[in-house]
Amino acid sequence: MKLLAIETATDSCSVALLHDDDVREDFREAPRRQTELVLPMVEGLLAQAGWSLRELDGIAFGHGPGAFTGVRVAVSVTQGLARAAELPVVGISTLEALALDAFARGVRTPVLAALDARLGELYLAVYGRLAEDRLEALLPDCLCHPDALPSLPAGIRHAGGSGEVYREQLGEAVAGLEWLEGCRARARHVARLAAPRFRASEGLPAERAQPVYLRDQVIQGAVR
Repeated sequence: MKLLAIETATDSCSVALLHDDDVREDFREAPRRQTELVLPMVEGLLAQAGWSLRELDGIAFGHGPGAFTGVRVAVSVTQGLARAAELPVVGISTLEALALDAFARGVRTPVLAALDARLGELYLAVYGRLAEDRLEALLPDCLCHPDALPSLPAGIRHAGGSGEVYREQLGEAVAGLEWLEGCRARARHVARLAAPRFRASEGLPAERAQPVYLRDQVIQGAVR
């Protein structure tokens, strides 16, 4: 299986190529530069691998939640490339990819994935690991206020993501919570999470690649 993956929903920009169990990735900390970087990064990785777009079996993308512009970049680039090469697509939660980064570091207990949603809010989820590249949403992705958190599953010991700005409030909800430094949603994790879904023929047509914002006012504002 040959997959391309794109993740641009946070302050980083990353693309990855998965070939069976091998993954190569271009990852860059690039706040607000995803639009200019992502296509050259895709072209560069394909050139390194010696692949054409049409040799791929599909394209995976981080569908959010995250920064509005970053989420749109991943969706629009995925749609354009997939249409051009007639490839199926799979969207992966950015919070799920963030959780897999924690598990890749050796974490064995459920992971609290948290991103700063701005406007005094958090994008939040809790994931447990079922198998190497299969996670279970113990708390589905949600938008919440740090002082009004949803009920969190038991067993959480570690957290990752830019939601660390609300470390104090989250620490009150989860005693002894340890934050993982440098934990990121990465394209390599998007690719690994998407691979079983492509194998199960769950890929969708390019036009069905959709963003997940979790904040209605952002979508309404974009329409206006």
